[in-house]
Amino acid sequence: MLLQVNDLHISYREFEAVHGVSFSIEEGELVSIIGANGAGKTSILNSLMGLVPPGGDSRIYFSGKDITFLPAHERARKGMRIVPERARVFPSLTVYENLLTGIYGLRGKLDLEERLEWLFTFFPVLEERKKQYAQTLSGGEQQQLAIARALISDPRVLLVDEISMGLMPLLVEKVFHVLRDLNSRYGITILIVEQNALASLQISNRAYVLEAGRIVMEGDASDLVMDQRVREAYLGI
Repeated sequence: MLLQVNDLHISYREFEAVHGVSFSIEEGELVSIIGANGAGKTSILNSLMGLVPPGGDSRIYFSGKDITFLPAHERARKGMRIVPERARVFPSLTVYENLLTGIYGLRGKLDLEERLEWLFTFFPVLEERKKQYAQTLSGGEQQQLAIARALISDPRVLLVDEISMGLMPLLVEKVFHVLRDLNSRYGITILIVEQNALASLQISNRAYVLEAGRIVMEGDASDLVMDQRVREAYLGI
């Protein structure tokens, strides 16, 4: 098991946003957590990355080791990377400089030129604009930059937060296609938390449904797409 989460609790002062969530991800899987806005999806992802402390008896295991209280930078060194909500690139840095921030503090050798060449096959627009400041890119291009920045270090698991937010439908289709290719062609383990349930389920192996901080359903993504409760509540069908 690559990632195992047991009884995860997350609170903000007196308000508990996540109530005892448990789930797991095998190496090479693409897994989604779907749910409405405010269900606790981003809180879970931030806690996995070490950005939000868990509470109670929460436990997070990565490759069999307890990382529950490991700092975020140590998790990054172990191979966890996050694509944050709304891209959040560094606007005053160039595309190339933004990509370099993805390998800051990385232990071990990395063939940077080879890695960049690989990334540019997925995101050719970034090669065309590598000398431009990130703030001059469109929203879709910034989202591609955020994904590429997370991928440059060759992570073991990619955590993707609400990647469709603010994007036009055509761009949503493009970024989900890229994620599917990264998983199916290169075996990159991906966890997506997403409000766009249909797009997320269509590329996933398995999924969990989160409501008000609790997992209420789980199963193969193809089965959940056909489940009448999911179709009515999340797919508008």
